[in-house]
Amino acid sequence: MSRMTWRRLPWLSNRRVGVGLLFTLLVVAVATVVNIAGIHVVGGLDDWQHWMQAHAGHFFVWRLCLYWATAYGWWWMRRRLLRRESSRETHQRLLRTEIAAVIAVVALEAGQALRHG
Repeated sequence: MSRMTWRRLPWLSNRRVGVGLLFTLLVVAVATVVNIAGIHVVGGLDDWQHWMQAHAGHFFVWRLCLYWATAYGWWWMRRRLLRRESSRETHQRLLRTEIAAVIAVVALEAGQALRHG
């Protein structure tokens, strides 16, 4: 393998990856614009932080809805994958992924709970 081989990113020319990266960039850009607009609308950074804390319950419900939608999508994908590949290795791989996802969500929500008391 030459030194330049690792620098080439053949997966980047894949259309799905490109669309995924573009979508991710779009989401980050929209989130940034919304935050900047929110700061200007409420009058400043301190007021924005107070507004965010006052509406933490609404954001928690929003996150629960996102978790539900993600879990539903995962369940749908899992059924399709298990129909196609029903090996024990596939079951174990899915289980490890599910455990990691639940731990990540619990850690994120615990961090939010500790931050907002």
